[in-house]
Amino acid sequence: MAYFDAASAAPLHPVARQALLASLDEGWADPARLYREGRRARLLLDAAREAAAEAVGCRADELVFTPSGTRAVHSGVAGALAGRRRVGSHLIVSAVEHSSVLHAAEAHEAGGGTVTRVPVDRTGAVDPAAYARTLRGDTALACLQSANHEVGTEQPVAEVAGACREAGVPLLVDAAQSLAWGKVPGDWSLLAASAHKWGGPSGVGLLVVRKGVRFAPQGPGDERESGRAPGFENLPAIVAAAASLRAVRAEAEAEAARLRELAERIRARVPALVPDVEVVGDPVRRLPGVVTFSCLYVDGETLLHELDRAGFSVSSGSSCTSSTLTPSHVLKAMGVLSEGNVRVSLPPGTPAEDVERFLEVLPGTVAAVREKLGAPAAAEAAPRTGGDLVVDAIGRRCPVPVIELAKVIGDVPVGGTVRVLSDDEAARLDIPAWCEMRGQEYVGEEEAEKGTAYLVRRIS
Repeated sequence: MAYFDAASAAPLHPVARQALLASLDEGWADPARLYREGRRARLLLDAAREAAAEAVGCRADELVFTPSGTRAVHSGVAGALAGRRRVGSHLIVSAVEHSSVLHAAEAHEAGGGTVTRVPVDRTGAVDPAAYARTLRGDTALACLQSANHEVGTEQPVAEVAGACREAGVPLLVDAAQSLAWGKVPGDWSLLAASAHKWGGPSGVGLLVVRKGVRFAPQGPGDERESGRAPGFENLPAIVAAAASLRAVRAEAEAEAARLRELAERIRARVPALVPDVEVVGDPVRRLPGVVTFSCLYVDGETLLHELDRAGFSVSSGSSCTSSTLTPSHVLKAMGVLSEGNVRVSLPPGTPAEDVERFLEVLPGTVAAVREKLGAPAAAEAAPRTGGDLVVDAIGRRCPVPVIELAKVIGDVPVGGTVRVLSDDEAARLDIPAWCEMRGQEYVGEEEAEKGTAYLVRRIS
């Protein structure tokens, strides 16, 4: 089985396993106690903090360990907002942040705060100038991920951090996806990360708050971890997390170059091997091993199951793999195709042979899924018969509305329109994306008696 979902969770690094097992024997006592076992545990905790701080590029007393990366984000956002409440209650986030950041923003909004969500371009990156224009006199905190978890695009953190510093606004960086590959550039103020993203054990996060940043921990007070992460430290997991971070950093330069070559192989060959595919994300400023592409006329859930049967574990942002039947907020913000979405994220050590086998299996797998759905062939063209058409896809889910559109677009003359009726949220994203890929004109949407009517004009 080839595991291609490291962006969700990287396999446990061998160094993490060794450190975890060793610290189970040495680090079980309370590091706050003064007897021998407690002092030994405290030494392990201090050493882990020093190692993690060195990897991040901060002081050891600026870093605390949390029970998860999500908890680090939530604690960081809440503490920074509370610490600067006299300045105002305005929060800035990008539209493609991890759900932990967006959920924190929603909670802040529900509590009476204001939130600006900065849009991204089609590659998934924010414009630093546009981000800077959202800074206001009452802005308490700004948030920006270092790299996107779904499409791999790296964000211009250094530029945004500079604008925030000039405005006197702290910037919180979610560095979960990039910390394994290097320090986050720029003059940021807070940072959050999660150990299971770099091959450490799950249940360990990092929160860094730079000296001089106003910060007020929320919730009941606790004497542990500077009051910023209450509860007894999971010392064996913390030691393993710090050890594995140091280990992956030592391997990062060589492994990043190798994974970039494999990822570029996928980016270049998938569109050549599979018709009607859109590769998304920035082609240059991106994480080493992440490739994301979307396939027209494909049910994402079925595709993932078929790839799993073929021996490949991949992820997806398609609405048809989601219990909510809505497309990924990242793909939606980018305005790219969501149906048949596949994210390949290669873990360190991925053999080139596994990538080659994936490229051999993918075309036939996609073709089989399309055939089951009755999708049109890539070169299929229906005769022109004249008149406008209505496609009733109410109650039919991604990718059926787009498949039905593709089947009938040739039945209208150039200049004629097809009206697609759909109550599937994915259609709002996928029909315009189909038009761009197919060289047709997306006219817009209208309210319908049921669902929404999407208008497409044939221009070629």
